[in-house]
Amino acid sequence: MFGIGWQEILLIIIVILLLFGAKRIPEVMRSIGKGVRELKRGMKEIDSDEPDKDHKDDGGPKAG
Repeated sequence: MFGIGWQEILLIIIVILLLFGAKRIPEVMRSIGKGVRELKRGMKEIDSDEPDKDHKDDGGPKAG
């Protein structure tokens, strides 16, 4: 797993516990989850808003 052993994972968990405290960890994880969800939703909206490349309209004046 990315070259990380169980000792490194344990050290990371201990540091997180020291920084945030056991009571705040669920709140922090919930906030991260909401942020990731919003990011994915925004990416989907951007993808769905893009016009097809074949039918691209640059919005400039039309030669007529």
